Amino acid sequence: MDIIKDISPLTEFKRNSARMIARIKESGRPQILTVNGKPSVVVMDASAWQDMQDQLDHAETVAGIRKGLSQARAGEGTEAGRFFDELAQTK
Repeated sequence: MDIIKDISPLTEFKRNSARMIARIKESGRPQILTVNGKPSVVVMDASAWQDMQDQLDHAETVAGIRKGLSQARAGEGTEAGRFFDELAQTK
């Protein structure tokens, strides 16, 4: 992100939305829009947003796996067979 190029007032975005959207798509960088000089919203290309969501999903999955492995090493949790037996009894 280029802090000078990637921050604009919302009024500028309203006046020049087509040009600014084209720039966002070309650069792949998000645009921070300000209201009264304060950051208010972020506009970004849909594929860049999807990439970010995919990275977040991956990071959350890895964190969950690490937590589970740590709990297993600490002897926490339930054996799989007992878990599935208990799960079957709840139906």
